[in-house]
Amino acid sequence: MADFPEKGRKRRKEVRVGNEENIEKIMHREIEKQRRQEMASLYASLRSLLPLEFIQGRRSTSDQLNEAVNYINHLQRNIKDMSSKRDDLMLMSGQSFESRNEQSRNDNSNHVVIRPCLVGVEIVFSVLQTPLSSVLHVISEHGLCVLSCISSHVNGRFIHTLQAEVNDLAFVDFAELELYLLRLP
Repeated sequence: MADFPEKGRKRRKEVRVGNEENIEKIMHREIEKQRRQEMASLYASLRSLLPLEFIQGRRSTSDQLNEAVNYINHLQRNIKDMSSKRDDLMLMSGQSFESRNEQSRNDNSNHVVIRPCLVGVEIVFSVLQTPLSSVLHVISEHGLCVLSCISSHVNGRFIHTLQAEVNDLAFVDFAELELYLLRLP
């Protein structure tokens, strides 16, 4: 009789060890299942970002990854091509991109753009220090009635966008108005 309890104890230990191994296997399977689901979700989101021409007929994830790499390389080539074209255009105009930005930061003169709009005329005026009241005075002297004005402060300059009503565009000398605005202090 003394032998039976020992055998029972061994069996219980074996059963416990077997249950722990089963629990570990089940946990491992669940973790692996979650990992596969997450990877499938990530592949699906990657596939959704690629243009159709890069994924047509491609089903395997390795094909999708290869096409994603091809698409990224394609975008990088486009960026280089466009940068080169921009630089060529800047050279043809006689300025580099950097020098043009530097020049616009150091430019102390006023800039004016006058163009027709639905209500009459739109005037975009970029200044460093000229008060808006001076601009409005010149515009009213030329027979324009200001309907709206939006002002912004960008890179140390004020940019005023004004819309003015014009009864007859033929009676307004836009070149003269532009000269007056450019001469403002």
